[in-house]
Amino acid sequence: MQRGLYLGFDVGTQGTKALVIDTHAGAIVARASSSYGLIEGLAPGHAEQHPDTWWRALRETTAALGERCDLRQVAGLAVSGQQHGCVVLDAAGEVIRPAKLWCDTSTALEARELSNALGREIPAGFTASKLVWLKRHEPLHWARVELVLLPHDWVNYKLTGLATMEPGDASGTGWFETRERRFSARALAAIDARMPSLLPPLIESGSVAGELTADGARWIGLPRECVGALVATGGGDNMMSAIGSGATREGLAVVSLGTSATVFAHAPRPIDDPSGSIAPFCDSSGGWLPLVCLMNATGVLEEVRAAFGGTLDDLTRAAREVERGAQGVTFVPFLMGERVPNLPQASGTLLGLRPGTLRAGHVFRAALEGVALNLAGGVNRMRELGLAVDDVRLVGGGARNVLWRSILAEALAARVSVLAETESGALGAALQAAWTVARVRGARLALHDFAAPWVKLEGAAIEPSSEGTARYADLRRAFAEHVRRLHG
Repeated sequence: MQRGLYLGFDVGTQGTKALVIDTHAGAIVARASSSYGLIEGLAPGHAEQHPDTWWRALRETTAALGERCDLRQVAGLAVSGQQHGCVVLDAAGEVIRPAKLWCDTSTALEARELSNALGREIPAGFTASKLVWLKRHEPLHWARVELVLLPHDWVNYKLTGLATMEPGDASGTGWFETRERRFSARALAAIDARMPSLLPPLIESGSVAGELTADGARWIGLPRECVGALVATGGGDNMMSAIGSGATREGLAVVSLGTSATVFAHAPRPIDDPSGSIAPFCDSSGGWLPLVCLMNATGVLEEVRAAFGGTLDDLTRAAREVERGAQGVTFVPFLMGERVPNLPQASGTLLGLRPGTLRAGHVFRAALEGVALNLAGGVNRMRELGLAVDDVRLVGGGARNVLWRSILAEALAARVSVLAETESGALGAALQAAWTVARVRGARLALHDFAAPWVKLEGAAIEPSSEGTARYADLRRAFAEHVRRLHG
């Protein structure tokens, strides 16, 4: 019998998740995780991690998986990675400096300069501005750069010895033309004349990035029997989460509620948004993945918890006693700046406080609603651009909050379900690996059909009430007006 285990890693900002699926048994047979944080002590706006942090987490999770299943049976693997991070290597393939991450806003000036030069919006979180920043602020480091990779590309490089990029993750760099699925010569020139020589080859999403080498197996801690296993392209965490959550067909959107929040949906055609609110990403299966990314989500809830004390469950119970709209209290939750709308230097604001409303329940309800209303603006923009969004699936830690689910259903005017498998990025990576190996072996199967049996929902869907949908439509308009008055 052919080996039937497939390994998926999700290398994120707060930790790395890993799981193994058995395609013969049709089940997840092992899972593991390892947590870490950002480099401490950096100036405000800077957010960095050293890739060695990811390597230690990969080894730790691989070792834990090996205690729960026979990793010698792994036939393929793939990596999901946090998007937009900038990994720069020297001529020897060594990391030059820590990676600047998606949530780094120190490059806001460089992003504005690139946006003006190119005549389109380049968010501060995208990779392009990080390279301009490096060239300007660390010229000695810049002079040593011989290869530029994204986080998941770097892991693939260490596993296979080959440097590659694929359209899904590459479409979050700022130098990629998503409609044509190619690097933009004009954008690269705006960064530096050397850029074309610093990028790896672009390969098709869902193809083979390479084979696991003996060095790669030792690096990650896999058994020598795994040498030669196929390493699929992998992709950005949103692209892999789309596979693991079923967002590989039209009409279904996924909302991920973590430190940041994203909402994305499958599209069979490119989606161009002149306003720049919707990132026109490619997915990692050959289609497109229009996406909205918010900088502020569960971190806002944690700030409220830290201010008032107690637990998130305590605060949720208090918020349940407060009516929709929190008696006029509005929380504009831009604590880390914001990407949509593009306000990297913004701060959070509490509005509408009256006697009796500076209470835990009111502020927590306003925080839940503030994030939901900002997400609703993105979803409505998708609808304006012709995407149907009828069903929403929730993933991430925030999906566990039942009150937030009901708020989202009414704010987004959509049926809301929760995925049974919360680690959709790691699952999507494992499924992409299995699908890729199956195609190499001659199978002719669409990714959606291949992945669908693995995507399961937990509990009943929440249907929005007409009363609640109308109320949140009013609140969304008021929220947008608050943002306009505060930030222009």
